[in-house]
Amino acid sequence: MPGTRKLGRKTAHRMSMLRGLVTYLLENGKIETTLTRAKEVSALADEMITLGKKGTLAARREALAFITKETVVKKVFDQLAAAYEGKNGGYTQIYKLGPRRGDGADMALIRLVAVEEKKEETPAPEKKKATRKTTKKAEEAVEAPAAVEETPAEETVEAPAAE
Repeated sequence: MPGTRKLGRKTAHRMSMLRGLVTYLLENGKIETTLTRAKEVSALADEMITLGKKGTLAARREALAFITKETVVKKVFDQLAAAYEGKNGGYTQIYKLGPRRGDGADMALIRLVAVEEKKEETPAPEKKKATRKTTKKAEEAVEAPAAVEETPAEETVEAPAAE
């Protein structure tokens, strides 16, 4: 459940920090932060994308109440919701980066999952069955290419072999 980690901050400060991180993630596609913050941001970002997929006015107002920039809300509802239309959750990935040099805190990279482009499947043209006539014509074409007049190339002089 998102919001259960206290992250060493009071509620108002914690929520303000998470709102900023979620906004930045949705705007830029990836952020580098501590592992515990990344886990919280992941859950909240997934919620915002789910609101975008609903597409209702109430969902847009709820997203505007949480995300700090209107342009990011527009991006969530227009671009991200359409991109993740066939996917139910799991919109973010977390990669562990190792300890931070200063205090040893576990660092992580959180990013939005790349969406695979939907390829419109076009039916492949049906191949004709090979009949005896078509295979015979194909064999003749391979064996005897069309007659082409060859022009004599300039004569080249071969170098004598070294003994």
